[in-house]
Amino acid sequence: MSTPRQYSYDLSVKSDVSDELINVYVLRPVAGFLVRFLYHTPIIPNQITIAATLSGFIAAALYFFANPTATVCAGAFVTLKDLLDSADGQLARAKQIYSRAGRFLDSIGDFLVNLGVFVAIGYVLSVAWGGLLSLALAALGFLGITLRVSYHVYYQTSFLHLRQRYSTNRVTEEIREEDLRTDRKTLLLQRVFLLLYGWQDRLMVRIDMWCRGKDEYTIREQDWFADRIGLRLSGFLGLGTELLLLTTCSVMNQLTWYLCCNLGLMNGLWLVNIWYRRNILATRARSLHI
Repeated sequence: MSTPRQYSYDLSVKSDVSDELINVYVLRPVAGFLVRFLYHTPIIPNQITIAATLSGFIAAALYFFANPTATVCAGAFVTLKDLLDSADGQLARAKQIYSRAGRFLDSIGDFLVNLGVFVAIGYVLSVAWGGLLSLALAALGFLGITLRVSYHVYYQTSFLHLRQRYSTNRVTEEIREEDLRTDRKTLLLQRVFLLLYGWQDRLMVRIDMWCRGKDEYTIREQDWFADRIGLRLSGFLGLGTELLLLTTCSVMNQLTWYLCCNLGLMNGLWLVNIWYRRNILATRARSLHI
């Protein structure tokens, strides 16, 4: 697919309906300035993805210092990582140079960065609190952010597929016959992606089926995946929102607050999402079919 001659911000962004509010109104407009600058350069999206991952690793390393200045700086690098995370996809969409390898590289980088950040947070809080409780809570925090983001991505991707705006990547990424004929690097990244995310994708499918109930096949995809309230609710569980919360608590030098918000507030929002789809949307969608 050839690169358009002129940069278009509208072409670079995902649907405002399915995207996170922090992305729509803050991160993507700011990242748009960087993408506009990079548009006519030889820099490719995967290079920005690598830069985003490096920013995340720097943030994780800074958290280990466990002092206010380092924690604030870590928050700044988390924000930089968040902006670059928006910029890589925006550049790919603006230039129309989608890459399966880039899709896997981005997600693998997110997983490793989150793992590094929570290892650092667990270490810092274990020094402050003592004992293994803080390490266990950090592990639960890492598991929570991983699953919540996968939940958001599942519904956002399903919506974009419904709108025929996301054909390069799939809702779930099982290896197919055509994948075996791709280049070795992409196939290797896909295998690593499946190791990290395959079980999560299968879990999201099961949660979705449970929310639809026994009459799941009577619910039209349009009524289910394009529901604006459901998309807005799941938008609060995306990585941009999660990292904003981490940045805010880092600037305040309150990693304990962050872990409490992660385990309490964000998991509570996830339960609200599931409750809405199971108890309100499923009933309404079935009645529309009758």
